[in-house]
Amino acid sequence: MPRLTKKVRQQLLNQNSGFERRTNYESRNFEEERTYRIENGYLKIRAVGSTSWSDSRYDRTWVGDDQEIHSFLYKYLEELDYDENLE
Repeated sequence: MPRLTKKVRQQLLNQNSGFERRTNYESRNFEEERTYRIENGYLKIRAVGSTSWSDSRYDRTWVGDDQEIHSFLYKYLEELDYDENLE
């Protein structure tokens, strides 16, 4: 497993454009679905969900920060295409 330095993370993002994963989370008063997609060297995250409040529906999209990118790549590294000689 390569060490996920900033340079390696960027190489992985560049090599895996189009990779997408969805996650779901539900609790008593909260539910959320997130879609993570690698596009053009960026990790784009979309969160759609609701809470128990009456006007609580939301739909947000943002570009992942360093911590979100690191966590995502670490979790899904086995599913990604990468060269064993990443630097």
